[in-house]
Amino acid sequence: MNSKTSHCKIVDCTIRDGGLVNNWDFSVEFVQSLYDRLNEAGVDYMEIGYKNSPKLLKGADSAGPWRFLNDDFLRKIIPNKGKTKLSALVDIGRVDENDILPRSESMLDLIRVACYIQDVDKALELIQLFHDRGYETTLNIMALSNVMENQLIEAFELIRESAVDVVYIVDSYGSLKPSDMSYLVDKFKEHLPNKRLGVHTHNNMQLAFANTLIAAEKGVELLDASVYGMGRAAGNCNTELLVAHLPNSKYSVRPVLEMIENYMIPLREKEEWGYIIPYMITGMFDEHPRSAMALRNTPDKDKAVDFYDRLTTPEIAHGK
Repeated sequence: MNSKTSHCKIVDCTIRDGGLVNNWDFSVEFVQSLYDRLNEAGVDYMEIGYKNSPKLLKGADSAGPWRFLNDDFLRKIIPNKGKTKLSALVDIGRVDENDILPRSESMLDLIRVACYIQDVDKALELIQLFHDRGYETTLNIMALSNVMENQLIEAFELIRESAVDVVYIVDSYGSLKPSDMSYLVDKFKEHLPNKRLGVHTHNNMQLAFANTLIAAEKGVELLDASVYGMGRAAGNCNTELLVAHLPNSKYSVRPVLEMIENYMIPLREKEEWGYIIPYMITGMFDEHPRSAMALRNTPDKDKAVDFYDRLTTPEIAHGK
């Protein structure tokens, strides 16, 4: 197995995906500690937030600064950058290209563009721009489990000819089984032989780690994860599991355990994420977890049977 996964790199998304849990309300001390621990652990990239533009965002004034990373702010936060590279995610329509400095003037190394399948062309235009400014780039096509084969084939044609470095298989709803992941990796490899691949999983059915390992063994290179699994709803593949289990001598799990003990355990007392039954149910039905997230904010948060019945009654529209 060793040689099979020695190509892998870990992208820690705790601040970016975890920010969806607490509205990016992380203290500077928290983020600095995380960077130091990840750097010590040998993690390859830290996604330190979104690079969206505040003026194009609803609710930007109430969100923490990790929602729209400012370059001057970043320079103060990470004054001594180590080996761990920095990454940010942008959403189509939420970023003003004038807010993106050339890489030579920025703290960021990697810019990832997230989109739904119908916006791949728009995403690739942005990627060309970031590529021209010197960044490493990825394209993260979300909600792949809901994409029709013909849409995917059309998108592949555009992607093959594009400047993007890495193309991501994203299990947004945590609904893929290992056999599905295996199938998708084969399909991406077949149609994008000239591109490196990445994987981003969610843990609705406790398969995030398994699906990530399957992808890694099949040659996928960038593996998304977050410390203690902190990410939207059911959360992501756990950074500590990958660091502990990828047979790579450069990784060390102890610093990640320090981060968990000092910061993540106390945070989990206040904020909720991870494998929870309503998230399992939306994962089973291959749905966005928003209905389950709404349920978790009510006094009926554990009434799973009623929730299940609502999602399985055909005459009740609940908006997929």
